[in-house]
Amino acid sequence: MIIFDFNQVAISNLMEQIGSSKTPVDESLVRHMILNTIRTYVKKFKESHGPEVIIACDNKKYWRRDIFPHYKAGRKKAREASGHDWTTIFDCLGKIKQELKDHSPYKVVDVDTCEADDIIAVLALKYSATQKIMILSSDKDFAQLQKFPNVEQFSPILKRAIKEPLPAAQLKQLIIRGDKGDGIPNILTKDDVFVTGGRQKPITEVKIIGWMNQEPKEFCNEEMLRNYARNEMLIDLTKIPETLKENILHTYEQAKGHTKQEFMNYMIANRLKNLLEVIDEF
Repeated sequence: MIIFDFNQVAISNLMEQIGSSKTPVDESLVRHMILNTIRTYVKKFKESHGPEVIIACDNKKYWRRDIFPHYKAGRKKAREASGHDWTTIFDCLGKIKQELKDHSPYKVVDVDTCEADDIIAVLALKYSATQKIMILSSDKDFAQLQKFPNVEQFSPILKRAIKEPLPAAQLKQLIIRGDKGDGIPNILTKDDVFVTGGRQKPITEVKIIGWMNQEPKEFCNEEMLRNYARNEMLIDLTKIPETLKENILHTYEQAKGHTKQEFMNYMIANRLKNLLEVIDEF
């Protein structure tokens, strides 16, 4: 099973192409880039991890915001500061995602209130005992899934496998440290630190090393324990609510890819001549 983290792969490739320039988004170029990236990694991993290919998508709503309103709250400000036309970028990605769902041979999975992380985690946990799973993403959050058998990750940005020798320890450190990129503070710091422009309380390496062999209740006071539980729910991909797990599996089971002829017609309609010549690599 080959699973693409659609937005992560698409945006990282797009940023690599346009860099810091303010070049208007060219829909045809983005379409070609996304399809060619998918083709490259399907070709690379189909024999070892295929034949099934899944496109995991971020929904517009996140269930994590229901339990932690500041989740990824800083993303909008960072996008505005970049100077890129993110409205057009996301509209373009949304259109191409729908095209893949309507015409490609792959299962495109998009579930209400779920992120691609949730979809990938649920499928990995469900199927890793019986088949090899290759996750195509540069997101460090997936390293924790390597504690399950047959789960591997490849970073399209780094162009190499991401191997985590101690996934359980990596997850615990991430819970303790938080994740600034997702707006999640460390366990010593209050919820709104990133939205108010404050600074986190520092945690020394010595403390973290000492905490690694202890249970949270052994090193946390009441407030720290509450923050540890906050971070664990947001970061640990085994903590996804059961109803959402069921929704993900149901959506995956109902999803269907399209025939080679339908995909070929789509390529012709969108003038993807170079990709049409290598359609057997998809």
